[in-house]
Parts: sequence; C-alpha cells; structure tokens
Amino acid sequence: MTSKRQKISSEKAARKDRAAEIANTFEWLTTAFILALLFRAFVMEAYRIPTGSMANTLKGAHFRLRCLQCGYEYDYGLGNYRLPRDTIPHGYLKPMSSRCPSCGHYQATGGMMPVSNGDRILVLKCIYQFFEPKQWDVVVFKNPLDPTINYIKRLVGRPGETVEIIDGDIYIDGQISRKPTNVQNELWMPVYDNDYRPVRPREGLFNGHSWEQPFRNLADSEWEINEANPTEFRLDSPADQINTMIYDTSIGNDFRATYAYDDVRGYSHMPYCSDLMARFYANAPNPQGLIGIEMRKYQVGYKAWVDSTGEMVIAEVSNGRESILDSKPIEPPAAGKHFLVKFANIDHQLSFQFGSEILTYDLGRNPDDAGPRITDIQPQVKIFGSGKLVLSHIAIFRDIHYTESKFGNSGETGRATEDNPLKLGRDEFFVLGDNSPNSEDGRWWSEPGKGNNGVSYRQGIVPRDYLVGKALFVYWPSGFRLFAKLPFGIIPNVGQMRFIHGGSNQKQ
Repeated sequence: MTSKRQKISSEKAARKDRAAEIANTFEWLTTAFILALLFRAFVMEAYRIPTGSMANTLKGAHFRLRCLQCGYEYDYGLGNYRLPRDTIPHGYLKPMSSRCPSCGHYQATGGMMPVSNGDRILVLKCIYQFFEPKQWDVVVFKNPLDPTINYIKRLVGRPGETVEIIDGDIYIDGQISRKPTNVQNELWMPVYDNDYRPVRPREGLFNGHSWEQPFRNLADSEWEINEANPTEFRLDSPADQINTMIYDTSIGNDFRATYAYDDVRGYSHMPYCSDLMARFYANAPNPQGLIGIEMRKYQVGYKAWVDSTGEMVIAEVSNGRESILDSKPIEPPAAGKHFLVKFANIDHQLSFQFGSEILTYDLGRNPDDAGPRITDIQPQVKIFGSGKLVLSHIAIFRDIHYTESKFGNSGETGRATEDNPLKLGRDEFFVLGDNSPNSEDGRWWSEPGKGNNGVSYRQGIVPRDYLVGKALFVYWPSGFRLFAKLPFGIIPNVGQMRFIHGGSNQKQ
C-alpha cells in the first residue's frame, strides 16, 4: 500500500515538474520575444533595399552581369523596368540592353537570367537620439511625402547649413565638402580597366565602333604594348626623353557621369565628371628617368611624378606654363620592384601616391579655386615617363557626380544648386541618393512633408523626427532565389558583406 502511495506521489511530482518546465520554457520564450521586439524597436532592425537610388553603394533588385567581351562584372538595376516600388520579381527575367563600364561594349538583350534581390542591411536605430547625424552618413528615414514608407539616402546637409550642388560636388556654406576616405573609396566608379580586354574587338558595339586600345602615344612617344601580355605597357627610351600617352575618349568610355546600373538611353544627357583618379603599378628595371600622371580639369592641367632621385612633385599647367605646387623627397625607387602609382583630383584636392608615400595639395575650397568652371570641356588623363619602364594594372575611375538637373543635363533644375541654394533651418536635414541621375530625393520633392495633426514640413527637407537610424552593415548582399516561389533570395553574395561607411569626426 505504501509503495502504491509513493508511486502516485512520484507521478504527481513528475507532472508538477513537467508543468513547471513548460511554464519556465513559456516564460523564457515570452521574455526572449519581448526582448527581440524591444531590440528591433529601439536598437537594430533589418531592412531590404527596394530601389537602385543608392547604387552602387546599396543595390535594389538587379541582374548580375558579366561583359560578354571583356569579362568585367557589373550590376544592372530592375528599376529600369519601371516596376512598382515594392514589387519583388520572381525567378527569371530578360535584361535590357546595357553597357560595360570598362570596355564600353553594348550588351544586347539575351536570354532569361536570375534576378538578384536587393541588399539586406542592418540599421542602427535611435542612435540619433544620442549623437548628432554626421554628413555623409547613410540614413534611413520616413519619406516626408508618405511617412508610411521608409527611404534610404546619404545625408549631405545638416541644420543651419546652406547646401549647394556645384558641378557634381557638395558645397556647405560656400565651401566644398570633402568626403571621408572610407566613403570616397566606396564611391569611385570605373571608366576603364586595362586588365579587361575584349575577346572579339572587331565587333562594332563598343560605343558605336570596334574596340581599340584607348591609350595612344602622343607625338614621337614610344610606349608599346607587351605582346606577351597585352595588359602591360613597356617603355625603353633615354632618361631625358619624356614619352606621353593619352586616354582617348573618342575610342574608350568618356568621362560622363553614367551608371552601368541605369538605362543606357540616358547616357548622352549626362554631364562630364572631372574629379578623376588614375592608377597603375610601375616597375623600373633600371630606375633612371621618371614616371607620372597628368589630368586636366576645366582648362587647367595637374601633373604628378617621381624621378630616379626620389623626388615626388605635383605641378600645375596653365596657359602652357608649368609651375611646381608641392614636392617632397622620398627613398629612390628600387630596381625591379613594383610600385603603386596613383593620382587623384578629387573635391579640389590633389593626392599623389607612390608606393606607401603620399603627397597632397589643397587647391582651395571655393567654387572657382580649381580653375574657371567650363564644364563642357572633356577632362583628360595622360601617363608620361622616361627610361625603362613596365606598367601594369592601369585603370581610370571617376567620382560620384551629383546632378543638378533631371536626366543629367536636360530637364528641370532641382533645389540646392548654385542658383538656388538651400538654407536648412533648425532640425532640418537634406539627403541625396548615390545614384544621382536616378534618385527621387530632396532635390525633387514637390510637396510639403506630411506630419501629424495637420503639421507640414518644408519641401525638400527631412525633419529630425523622421530620422529612423543609420545604415550599418550589409548582412545579406543581393541574394537570388533558387525557385520562383521562395519568399526571398536564399543565396547571398557572401563576398559583398560589408560595413556601410558614413561621416567622420575628422575635418576633411
């Protein structure tokens, strides 16, 4: 009898323990759920990029393309299909005609291709309740015209500042605003990369003609393509004989502010971008002579070179006269060693790099400090040198270029231009998309922002109350579906996981 009672008591205890376990589990799940909701509401939340207004920094639904001629990889946005904003296309579609951003090959519409979904990002919420937003942050905010929709853009103007877009650059209170290094490195866009060469150059689809090497010798210069490796240029000349080759825009891609991500039909309307960077690796078997790069912005040329004595020099060429702007001594180049050579004219600042040595020169922050602004003059890039040299990995890039008019050089002019500066008031911010020709941002908002209880906000601005947070990390880059019925892209482009760079505390 006692044994039976003990058994019943034991079963009751076991049932109580199971009930307690279930209650504890339920309590833990409830607590975890509440914490997750709190974390999502106040700390961090995941978002999907719906459009291509921030390409190539952040991409909406797009195709991953590879040039059929040179093999260069680039992305082409589905926004060119004029699909509704929140439409997520399923499975496969046929890309429209696109252009390779390196060799200039117009890739005709081919077969069906898988669609890559927009980048999925983590957004740090409530950060702006504790810290002031920095210029160049990538911010998520409620669209002032429809606060039920979140937008993502780059913040360029803050309360109390006067913002102007002048020839593609951002000016704050009349002074050019320079981008932090990490932001600038994200925004360089290819013009030409000599490592990618077409396999069928005689086809006439390269900017309307057959492909030729866009670098050509000037006058009696003697640069030659290495027949064994046509991506290299060789020079064998006397140390006192300067040889120059120029990038010919009548053959290769020009310097217009075009985006491979966008519809090619708008390319001819884009303005020239004169903020450029050229780079290559140089090897001097016998380091006698010099090597350098020259760029022209408006009507002024800027040259940078290093010679066999180890002197780095930046000079200006205006009206046929050359004047030294700055120089510094470095260790002379070592024979047979490859050195990175890079020269950039960006945001009114010249930056020359040779190996690990860097020489910079500030042209000034006023709009005309880089020379008279004649924006319809095509920029130029030249490479010059003397002695025995081998150049490899030659490439040219351009900066992001914020357009002042719709469709590039045509269409209406937006706000925050030189002729229509925007003065921001208290708690007012101004934002732009990195894909400037294809971004519906503060330049174009044509109605006052909508607030609660009949409150309205000034056209073109984002009120502080509408800032959601700062874009922090791309955790699921541009996935695509294996099967059309899956709800999202299950194969991420893992190599593109990255932090999203924004403003800096350092003065630029």
